[in-house]
Amino acid sequence: MQVTLLGTGDTAGTPVPRCDCATCERARETGQRRSRFSVHVKNERTGQRLLIDASPDFRQQFLDTDVALPDAAIITHVHFDHLDGLGNVYRLLDRLPVHAANETDPETGESVAETVRRRYNYLHQVEVFPETPFEPFEAAGFEITLVPVVHPPLLSYGLRVEGEEAVLSLTGDTSYAIPERSQTVLSGADLLLAEAIVPAAMCEKHPLGGRHPDENGVYRSFGTKHMTKEGALDMAERLDAEQVRLVHLSHRYPAEQAFGPKLGVDGEQIVL
Repeated sequence: MQVTLLGTGDTAGTPVPRCDCATCERARETGQRRSRFSVHVKNERTGQRLLIDASPDFRQQFLDTDVALPDAAIITHVHFDHLDGLGNVYRLLDRLPVHAANETDPETGESVAETVRRRYNYLHQVEVFPETPFEPFEAAGFEITLVPVVHPPLLSYGLRVEGEEAVLSLTGDTSYAIPERSQTVLSGADLLLAEAIVPAAMCEKHPLGGRHPDENGVYRSFGTKHMTKEGALDMAERLDAEQVRLVHLSHRYPAEQAFGPKLGVDGEQIVL
């Protein structure tokens, strides 16, 4: 299993256009950039490729890396930075099976699968497959399981990708309050990609503050729908992950921390 981090940033990416903060300036100087979130997973046994979330930066991500276009895709939730890259399928692929959860979201009145089908019904290449959370399915030669996480107000999902010799887990966009049943599915991975939008110190700048403090009062959730760096690392320990990369990172990390150990950057490849 070869995992390529196509996009490791949050909805604005790093650097943010016209932002002159120290982190954005360092990103420009060093070329360590973070586009919107997306992951490419190659099945080295079958040669098939899986795309996890379709970033609006789809085109540039595939120009910047040497990975092949996907044979199948998964959409974890319907925020634009995880979905809108599907429009790039036009003229690039003859067919793309897209897997997404089938649970109806009270906020939208439709499931993630239904939203994908409605949004991209003009593309005959996009073929949507509704999937039931906690029920494994096959895509790109992998066994995959979607699990609910907590990213209000919308339904959002993490997932486990299991190959013959390795397991990849992703928390998806979520607060620290991942349900126990979901944690059980995500546990024991060779690599965990855990979302960690900001360090806990940034919680004082959020209108809702932080949530889920640890025993030292360090917040593990930023507001109500994202994990802090500290929360993501704590979750990685809870899930007994062999390796962890933090993803979905904002430019609000201090420049001296922004590209440190375990913080993902675009283009990194990890062979499991």
